[in-house]
Amino acid sequence: MPAGSDGTTGPRLAKMPPLPRTWRPIGPRYAAIAFGIALLAMFLIMWFTFPQQTKDAIGPLERLTVLGFVLLGDALLYALARSRITATDDGLVIVNGYRKRQFAWAQVVAVRLPKGAPWPTLDLSDGTTCSAMGIHQSDGEKARYAVRELKTYLALRSTPER
Repeated sequence: MPAGSDGTTGPRLAKMPPLPRTWRPIGPRYAAIAFGIALLAMFLIMWFTFPQQTKDAIGPLERLTVLGFVLLGDALLYALARSRITATDDGLVIVNGYRKRQFAWAQVVAVRLPKGAPWPTLDLSDGTTCSAMGIHQSDGEKARYAVRELKTYLALRSTPER
């Protein structure tokens, strides 16, 4: 076997960015920021345009309820915006919303992004799957490139010798 033909060196590895490598969705992040600001702005505009008589009729508990809904909406949008996938020398770190999962390279069998799926899924060695919201299909070619890149890292890290 020629030197460098084991897949751990050579042109394919040379083109790969060094680890750690992180992928984050662009479209969902921008949407979360825009909708979060719009949600807050909408309620502030509504409040300041109410006549004083209406403001006086709204009690403290009702104000807290509305504030709670705005904060809940912003918390959900923030969860969407913080999703990411990080490839390290040891494996993958998947952050979906407020949940963080870590997988060794040996645990990840395959990465799939079927046509029409919103994000890729990781097939795991125990027979389960894990959604990876850090790459989002709405990002178009960038998402397809990120999946190819992730598959290449997986292929390189799955070899017995590194």
